[in-house]
Amino acid sequence: MSRHTPVMTVMVAAVRKAARGLQRDFGEIENLQVSMKGPGDFVSAADKKAEKVLFEELNKARPGYGFLMEEGGAVEGPDKSHRWIIDPLDGTTNFLHGIPHFAISVGLERDGQMVAGVVYNPVTDELYLAEKGQGAFLNDRRLRVSVRRDITQCLIGCGIPHIGRPGHETFLKEERAVMLNSSGLRRNGAASLDLAYVAAGRFDGFWEANLSPWDMAAGIVLVREAGGTVSGIEGGDTMMKTGGILVGNEMVHGQLSKILKTARNA
Repeated sequence: MSRHTPVMTVMVAAVRKAARGLQRDFGEIENLQVSMKGPGDFVSAADKKAEKVLFEELNKARPGYGFLMEEGGAVEGPDKSHRWIIDPLDGTTNFLHGIPHFAISVGLERDGQMVAGVVYNPVTDELYLAEKGQGAFLNDRRLRVSVRRDITQCLIGCGIPHIGRPGHETFLKEERAVMLNSSGLRRNGAASLDLAYVAAGRFDGFWEANLSPWDMAAGIVLVREAGGTVSGIEGGDTMMKTGGILVGNEMVHGQLSKILKTARNA
């Protein structure tokens, strides 16, 4: 997609503009680590600032579209067919700790289907983008999911529920089962980038429960356009409703699905 479609041009411009503020704020984080108050309030402000930029830029370019945002919630637009789904800072905990693995994620939904997505890590300057029927790209390089067919040779990404989140016992069962059947597990702390990594063939598969729509919206398009399979953890096109997602190439997706199901029912 060396020549962006009009909608992709709009998305990339908005994301890059919001990223400039996040980059500046990330540079300040190290100074705040030593303060008594801690950097939490600062990160929350950075999150809101980035979302404000995204909202203003996208609303200016496509005035009638609706929004679903992590901070600002749902905003109805006169155009009921289109909705932007936005996470201005995915990987907040990484950002808070000065770990350079976080992203801005913007997805476009048309008539209930995800049709375009952009995921951008401002620190590495990795811009992942995909549009339905146009393929998936990383900085203009075409992406394909990995071709590994045997899960025992695969690197699998996951999410781990932290304090106050549901699903600890279920995850421990799933984790043990995947550990025993794969060449490695990774928990990087930003679901949008985990999905982008599957699209890029870096991870062979990924699963996580209890996500929000803005964590997955852009990544769903990326994986599908890179030739991958996307479903809810228990199957079906249920990701946005249940918050559970399972992705990989067709072979790995099937094997991972079976392993997780057996583990949950054990």
